[in-house]
This record gives sequence, C-alpha cells and structure tokens, in this order.
Amino acid sequence: MVAAVAAVGLLGACGSDDDAPAETDGGEATSEGDVTVGLITKTETNPFFVTMRTVATDYAQEQGVGLTALAGEFDGDNEGQVQAMENLISQGVDGIMITPNNSSGVLGAIEQARSQGIVVIALDTATDPEDAVDATFATDNFEAGRLQGAYVRAVLGDEEPRLIMLDGTAGGTVDTFRHDGFLEGFGLEEGDPAILGMENTQGDQNTAQTAMENLLQRSPDVNAVYTINEPAARGAYAAIEARGLTDQVTIGSIDGGCEGVQDVADGKYAATVMQFPAEMVRQGIDAIVEAAGGGEAPSGFVDTGSVVITDNPIEGIESEDTAWGLENCWG
Repeated sequence: MVAAVAAVGLLGACGSDDDAPAETDGGEATSEGDVTVGLITKTETNPFFVTMRTVATDYAQEQGVGLTALAGEFDGDNEGQVQAMENLISQGVDGIMITPNNSSGVLGAIEQARSQGIVVIALDTATDPEDAVDATFATDNFEAGRLQGAYVRAVLGDEEPRLIMLDGTAGGTVDTFRHDGFLEGFGLEEGDPAILGMENTQGDQNTAQTAMENLLQRSPDVNAVYTINEPAARGAYAAIEARGLTDQVTIGSIDGGCEGVQDVADGKYAATVMQFPAEMVRQGIDAIVEAAGGGEAPSGFVDTGSVVITDNPIEGIESEDTAWGLENCWG
C-alpha cells in the first residue's frame, strides 16, 4: 500500500536531480547522515509533493542528514501513510515530516512515533487536533483560499457571479480551509444560489476535467471557477477551452508551481496563489536537526507564506507578476 519512491528530478525551475541518491531495492529515496529524517508525502505524482521530495533530498545532502522518502499511492491513501509511519518508526529515525492525507487518520501512528522520542512535523496539512504533532510548517490555507476568492470576485466587477467549485478530497483539512476561505474572499456563503455546482477532484487534472465537463452540461453560463490546486485548474481550463468559453470564465487557483505560473502568464488562469513547499521542507529539516542536537523542539503553527501571482493586478490585493513568480516558484 505504500509507494516508496526516489526523489525525482527537474520540475520546471524548481529543482534538480543531479545529486539525487540512488534508489534502494525497496524503492525508498535514501541518503545517509548522523541525523535521520523521514518524509511522507500524500502521493508520488502530484508536482507539489514531487518538489517537496526533490528539495528534501538536496537539502538533506547539503546538511549531512539521512533521508528516507515515502508516499501514499494516491490522494487519500491513509492506510499507506500509516504503514510508512510504522516503517520509519522501526528504522528509529530522529524525526518524521508528513503531509497527512487524512488529518485524523494517522493520529495513532503519530502518537506511537512521539512516544518513542521521534519529532513529528506536519507539512502543508495540519492534523486534527493540531497539537497531535510537535509542529506544523504550512501555508495558511484559509488565507490562500481567501486571496483566490477575493481576486476572482474582483475580476468579475459588477457582473453577477455564477460560480463552479472544483474541490479536492472530501473531509481534508486543506480542502476545507481553502474552500471556506475562497467563499469568504468571494463574498458568498455555503448554499448560495450563485454556486452552480461543486465536485471533488482529488486534485487530479483528468478527474477535474471530467467534473468540469459534466458541470458545464448543466451550467454553461458559469463565469467563475474555484480550483483546489493547479492540476485541477488545468483540467478545468481544458474543459472550458473545448467549449469555447475561455473569454467568459475567470479561473483562480492555488499552488504557485512553475507550470502553474506559466499558465497564468499564458492567460489560462487569472491568478494563482503561490505556496512555498521548499521552505516548509527546509524549515522542517532544520527543526529536527536542532532538536536531535539537544536544542529546543519545534512547536505550534508556522505560516510559510502565500502570494497572489497575476499579470493583472487589482487595487487592494497585494500581488506579484509572473516574472517574479517564475523566479520564485516553489522556492
């Protein structure tokens, strides 16, 4: 159930595999060092988590830290992540960084790890409760959603909104925060008739495209689309383009990957909200190294930031252009 993966290479301008460690027989991305760290991502395919693994591998080697990287097989693979946690506990690592598929589904494994003195840090996705881990290094996802919503609504101006929402995975903390944040920024409440339809996409491009195609059958007059992430936005755009509606619909997204920023530059989305997964990983490794050396253990929530990326700035919403975005994508 666990896809144990090697850190992979170049993703846009986000990282390099020149120094990636050799893959072991078990498929784990590993490097050696006095301090040992495990990284568990949601999947091995989503570009966001690919970047995390790439950065973690490079940074661990720079710092002389041993790294084992594992992942679930698919978005929502809670059982796979639990097995990955148990694997790392048995290895006796000093710390584990995890992007939980389910905010409460890995609590037992996390408790087991912490009871053995292993520092556990949530990346990108908070646990429920948040203090189940030592610390969380992540985007303020409610704020990221709010920024997307405020920007998309501002683009519509005086036009009455007709909104479609492409969510991620039902019940996920990130999904809930972004969804709710978007509605607040957009100025709508759940159940408002201006929301023409909603579908879960698991953050997957093909699933999102199919969902958007189905929603367009019922609501061809849509003029605004919320997307949970950039793969979902690409799927939405493909469906909208096929229907010849690109001039009618404003798409917003969240991620800030290099490909996503280029999509904004090319006019596919009005804006994306950039996150900084590389910063999450670096800060997480630094915190584990400090704790392993007898320093203070990490604690609480650390916001690693978010920035609106667009080439059409709107007064009252702070943003950077796509040139800045391409220089800083997923840094």
